[in-house]
Amino acid sequence: MSQLSSKKILRPGKTCWRIESADKLSVIIDAADYFSAFHSAVQQAEHSVMMIGWEFDTRISLDPRESKADVPHKLGEFLNWVTKKRPDLKIYMLEWDTGALLTLGRGSTPLRIIDWVSSSQIRLRLDHAHPSGAAHHQKIVVIDDVLAFCGGIDTTAERWDTRDHVDDSKLRRRPTTGRPYGPWHDATTAVDGDVAAALGELARDRWRVATGESLEAPPRRDPFWPEGLEPSMTDVDVGISRTAPAYDSREAVHEIEDLYLEIVSAAERSLYIESQYFASRRVADAIASRLEEADGPEIVIVNPESADGWLEEEVMGSSRARLLEMIAQADTYDRFRLYTPVADEGTPIYVHAKIVICDVRLLRVGSSNLSNRSMGLDTECDLSIEAGTGDASDERLRKQISALRSDLLSEHLGVTIDVFDAQLAKAEGSLIKAIEALLGEGRSLVPFDPPELNCAEDNILGENDLLDPERPAHRWRPFSLKRVVDIFRGAKAS
Repeated sequence: MSQLSSKKILRPGKTCWRIESADKLSVIIDAADYFSAFHSAVQQAEHSVMMIGWEFDTRISLDPRESKADVPHKLGEFLNWVTKKRPDLKIYMLEWDTGALLTLGRGSTPLRIIDWVSSSQIRLRLDHAHPSGAAHHQKIVVIDDVLAFCGGIDTTAERWDTRDHVDDSKLRRRPTTGRPYGPWHDATTAVDGDVAAALGELARDRWRVATGESLEAPPRRDPFWPEGLEPSMTDVDVGISRTAPAYDSREAVHEIEDLYLEIVSAAERSLYIESQYFASRRVADAIASRLEEADGPEIVIVNPESADGWLEEEVMGSSRARLLEMIAQADTYDRFRLYTPVADEGTPIYVHAKIVICDVRLLRVGSSNLSNRSMGLDTECDLSIEAGTGDASDERLRKQISALRSDLLSEHLGVTIDVFDAQLAKAEGSLIKAIEALLGEGRSLVPFDPPELNCAEDNILGENDLLDPERPAHRWRPFSLKRVVDIFRGAKAS
């Protein structure tokens, strides 16, 4: 065992906030299963439900397959139904204040604040406690401090999909308008035990900073688990890592950036990443350095074909293209690949999941992307599990992490897990060789071919300081529609 592999990646105060235990942990792939687990768990709440989100949409159905049911599935109706069944239950919803980045960059409909949120049981607040230009990007739900969800899935429109990722599903429709949206790949986690209690502390602190109100921890109660959700792991230690910009009297927190850099440094055989973007300068530099090593790791990244929205693609797409040019120059040993997934008929599958698997020793799932914002400007929260190098429990964790990686890649490649594992064994553990042997027509991964950068993109949006800065600016220029349109028109005119 090398010196790198024996060094712990998760270190409280550096790469994580704290490490806590969980009796059960489940990695939930795609929103159909997450919304189902959320629906089950909230019905078991006794005291409090804390929902910390980037965006909520009370009009969505948590399961569009259910046309008639005893329990409502539309988010707003469901929360109202739960509070009527449990008069002592309090639901706290804290959402980012839906600034210009949401409205312009994504084109999403902001949350409709409707009558029921004025009730004493359901309290909604918009969180503007952040520097100019920053966003609250954490996606956390905590129930009674004994169960929590933490990852990358928002309870909002255009998220629900199954792992089949059918090209044109009649079930994928926006609420109210019925407008269809494409296949969507996402991930989150469910945890219990001390990890859930720690996430409850984090959620209440967010509420206090945003509203000035301090909430008490809920009374103790017996543990519970969502119906039908199988744990991926049991009896594990979980690291909680955060990003938070300096704000008011709060010091900046960069645990996630430190974690990413430590992971890249520690990887020996392979690094598998799913992310919405590939735009972080510092992480890309670290990857390039490892690729220059004669015996460095293979690095496989799964991204969406393009960003979600014209403005995001102008900024994040140009950043990705430029970083890939740098990576190509460093990759003299041909150990880097970036793929995009497609459905059976070739429809691009949008990747919103934020997953890192380092060799088979560390798994990270959270809200942070490979973007500058996620490293220093926005609030983020990730969970990680690290296997040690010693006893049987460490070997068990390694097998579970390896199984999850095979599960994800077999889904993307449109093959069974057994087929992927057999090909990986034939390739002597090389992820790249196994993947490329299984690439084919229909459901598969597609090697990404970056577009050529033109002068306007490189000069005006290439440095991406407008929407993807590394840190809060001391003097942040107000963000306006006119300014963005002027920049976009200038780029097109050039």
